[in-house]
Amino acid sequence: MALPQIWASLGLQRILPQQSLLASLQWVRTLVSYTQTSNDENRLLLKNLKMLGVDVKMARKRQPGVLKKAITNEHGLVSFLQTKGASREVVAGIITRFPRSITRSGEHLEERWQLWRSVFQSDSEIVSILNRSPESFFRSSDNDNLEKNIVFLGSLGLDSKDLHRLLTTAPRTFSNSVELNRQMVDLLQDVCLSLGGTDPSQFAKAIISRNLYILIRSTKRVKSNVEFLQSSLGLKNSDLLVLLQGNGAEILDLSHEILKRNFRMLQEKLDSLGGTKEDANKLLMNYASILFVSPGRLSDKLDCLLKAGITVRQIMEKPKVLDFSLENLMWRLDELTKVGYDFNQNGIAVLDSSRKRFEAKLEKLNSEV
Repeated sequence: MALPQIWASLGLQRILPQQSLLASLQWVRTLVSYTQTSNDENRLLLKNLKMLGVDVKMARKRQPGVLKKAITNEHGLVSFLQTKGASREVVAGIITRFPRSITRSGEHLEERWQLWRSVFQSDSEIVSILNRSPESFFRSSDNDNLEKNIVFLGSLGLDSKDLHRLLTTAPRTFSNSVELNRQMVDLLQDVCLSLGGTDPSQFAKAIISRNLYILIRSTKRVKSNVEFLQSSLGLKNSDLLVLLQGNGAEILDLSHEILKRNFRMLQEKLDSLGGTKEDANKLLMNYASILFVSPGRLSDKLDCLLKAGITVRQIMEKPKVLDFSLENLMWRLDELTKVGYDFNQNGIAVLDSSRKRFEAKLEKLNSEV
């Protein structure tokens, strides 16, 4: 199927460059006429960047080689981004944080912009993203590869919202070759089938949607983690399928050694508190991201909660209380102690709330004292 037809089938808008706009823009290339060695910085370029408000010292730290280039397109970049709604200050910030942006030609910029516009709703949205993370747009210079990846990922059932999140959160996904991304998708689909799943495409889509970084990890790592969870948890295949495409998707890209270490330490900690292997499994099914917490920090949080009179069983039922920092937990527990809060009678749901809701609850409790 031709690319334009595939674009249409995915509901993505392919916006063609406006020739009149391109014609009106002055793509200025800075060409230095004096003789310079490979170690010299381009003096005219430095002058231009300073006039544009770029923090040259910061740019030099980030990508020093750019400042030695004889041919650049800083004025063209400024003109281009300003036509998209970026202020001069925003453009200066973009160049400061990602100097290689000034090496992109006007034609390249326009083509890449239109590819992004097939995913995003407006120019202003893209400008906002570039202002936060210029690397996501400028890191790769291969527009053809970007387009192929957008088509491939869209063919998996990922919609514009998913592609939006991938571009902004894990842009390296689109620097991968399509073949590399396909290898990960094939692995995920094979895992689904090996566990008796009947919809491998949906399984792969669910995992990618929940774990935006998985496509930039190695298939070896993900495969090892799946095999470890399968052998260590002793779950039925159907339960493991639920875990992997649910909460467990988040931990599939963890370093294999860290995954094993944190799992072992979790089991040991729960065992020391009178818990069982089934308790550890239940905790992982409900809150797999607990394996992101270092053993030391996890132990400190558990000890803090237990010291306040909270039981292991209560923590198992509300494991997201462990999302909060130790300092935050200590402060909340201290405030609740002041008003005589009884965890045995009232439970610990009060701890698992936003700061605003927690403070509102405290105010109410204080009024009742």
